[in-house]
Amino acid sequence: MRTPKAITWYLLGLAAVIIVPANATVQVVSMTPSSAPPQVIGTAITWTVTATDTNSGPLTFRFQIAPPNGAMAVIKDYNVGTLSGGIWTAQPLQWVPTGPEGTYKFEVLIKDFVSGQSSQKTYQFQVTPLVTGTSPMAVPTAHPLVALFSAPACATGSKMRVNFKPATGSTAAMYNIPFPKFTTNTGPGPNTDTADGVILHNLLQFGVTPIYPTVATDIAGKILWYYAPNPLQSIFYTRPLPNGGGLSLESGTVWNSSATELQFLRQVDLAGNIVRETNTGILQQQLQNMQPLNPDFAHPCNTIPTPPAVGSACLGAFHHDAIQTLPNGETAALLSVEKIFPPGTQGDTSGLPVDIIGDVIVVLDKNFQLLWYFDTFQHDSGAPQLEIARGPTLNETCGSGTFGCPPLGLLGPGIAPFARDWLHANSLYYWPQDRDIVWSSRNQDWIMKVDYNNGTGAGNILWRMGVSGDFTFNNINNDPYPWFSHQHDAGIEKAGAGPLTVFDNGNARIVQAGTGHSRGMALTVDELTLQVTPVMSQDLGVYALGDGSAQLLSDGNYFFLSGLVLVGLNVVSDAVQIFPTPGTTGGTQVLNVSSPETYRAWQMPSLYSPPTT
Repeated sequence: MRTPKAITWYLLGLAAVIIVPANATVQVVSMTPSSAPPQVIGTAITWTVTATDTNSGPLTFRFQIAPPNGAMAVIKDYNVGTLSGGIWTAQPLQWVPTGPEGTYKFEVLIKDFVSGQSSQKTYQFQVTPLVTGTSPMAVPTAHPLVALFSAPACATGSKMRVNFKPATGSTAAMYNIPFPKFTTNTGPGPNTDTADGVILHNLLQFGVTPIYPTVATDIAGKILWYYAPNPLQSIFYTRPLPNGGGLSLESGTVWNSSATELQFLRQVDLAGNIVRETNTGILQQQLQNMQPLNPDFAHPCNTIPTPPAVGSACLGAFHHDAIQTLPNGETAALLSVEKIFPPGTQGDTSGLPVDIIGDVIVVLDKNFQLLWYFDTFQHDSGAPQLEIARGPTLNETCGSGTFGCPPLGLLGPGIAPFARDWLHANSLYYWPQDRDIVWSSRNQDWIMKVDYNNGTGAGNILWRMGVSGDFTFNNINNDPYPWFSHQHDAGIEKAGAGPLTVFDNGNARIVQAGTGHSRGMALTVDELTLQVTPVMSQDLGVYALGDGSAQLLSDGNYFFLSGLVLVGLNVVSDAVQIFPTPGTTGGTQVLNVSSPETYRAWQMPSLYSPPTT
């Protein structure tokens, strides 16, 4: 919701400025909006940019914008254009102004990272208000379930509440995308948290038809909202954000990689518009330039000779999680990295060098520019850090196109036939009291804490929690296997002051016992005595091989998602709510909504107020 400011003047038309070094080999040819200014707030503007480069390229394009009287901010970071007839054309950018009216400064920067040459061009674009009288108004957006609301200017400090309903006689919106079926197995009762009345489902169908969008429903399974990238693709919608929208990992073409899967990190608003975007290509450049750290993996996989030598490493793709709960609006995200190790590493018997998949955590500023990183291969020399000799606990491997694995650029002739899926990180959490990052490694059965210290930390692993880690488990239930294994979604509740919640898939426990179910868990963590004690350890009645999430709700109930549950030939997910039984670590299931496979889910009061974990 925006309240427009008073307008006292208008700057119609455009003003362009080109800055080109005297010896430049790159130059902007044209920068054209689909509609000339002025345009009203909420109008979709597609920008087309062309340029020339006397070198061989590739030529990359960055789009950034400054609101009226505001600072320049990146919308889309450098990415490759397409070349035809000697002209480079940027990938189109759709911009929808939803902020205050006035003069926006729109800028494109182009750069040939091989020659180092660059150029830029700016465009002044006038945006006019939706409201011209004294009455507020709402207008449709390209999203059939989202409207844009605007009201006349009001005094500083004023508050506004908006109530809305469908217009009389309106018909249901027609969607050009498929929607899943949600089934309520256990409906709300007297002990169900109904104040958190929205469930956001990150549906996950890699390689499965049909592909479903990310969907928000009420607790009865009625669809309230969706996010569907265009073109529709399988995504990781990693986290909803305050005031609407969220972070998403998406696929597409980047400028220095042959891979397309999950190469983009995007922040999108509720209407599906891109707020900002980065990609693996520009992150590789930023990592290479981060002196004195300058990691050895910051290279495109397709530039490494075949077969890759021992020690070769490259960056792969975003995967599993990105969060934006760091103190100054920074974003932390997971990426995959490959590195070649000597024959026999982690028990491989092929006699060939071994491709091992690790992880990288990057922290980005508000413009998605690199601030800090943590590389698991820099911390693999043994306790108290990671141990490269400690392979995945259930011997997981990845081949070309293996489900659940990142794209692989080093696997091939002269290398062991299967890569070792060493860590398989799957969630991040920023712990505000300690200023450090907690991450979950599925294939090590560990949750770990990294010395981030708001960007000044050395990146050392401070502790490892799980079987054979640094903590003891206070086994008050006399469980034969009390620890979590192959877990998902580890985070500290109550803004870092509450228990650690985690979804215990239980793979290692169930393999050992031959039977069993996944569990929803909450643990108190004593970092002085290195002991954990269960607050909640609830059998969920199904076995989720993968996926899952865990959350403490506002009324003290717990919300768990059993993600990848096999029912015959189908995969289903169960979003459940548990009402705790006082004096025990169990409880009663008071809500159960099933759907097709969902990677992670959140229960919240609205799409504007997401959970903090």
